[in-house]
Amino acid sequence: MTGCSMRYLVVLIVAVGALSWLIRALPFLLFGRSGEPPKLVVYIGRVLSPAAIAMLVVYCYAGYVRDRPPAEHLGMLAEFAAGAVTVALHWRWRSPPLSIAAGTILYMILVRLF
Repeated sequence: MTGCSMRYLVVLIVAVGALSWLIRALPFLLFGRSGEPPKLVVYIGRVLSPAAIAMLVVYCYAGYVRDRPPAEHLGMLAEFAAGAVTVALHWRWRSPPLSIAAGTILYMILVRLF
């Protein structure tokens, strides 16, 4: 960003700071300081992350199939193998760093070999 004025930068920093504060304060403003959030909020918090990850996985695999000719679909074996290893390791040990690292390493090895 060349040519930014000091006024623009100050307004930007204040706006980002105010928005960050509001996002952090919003749960307290909506639900008060009582101990338990509503059951709907607990349910959404428990379900939303896995649903978002599942949606991203489907989107990535579908995009791979859509963007390549049928002759190259056999190349998806690396993606499916790495995905299966990631899921299996996470299911067994419940360690995101382990499962993500192992799946990524396996994918990179398979892509380089085949």
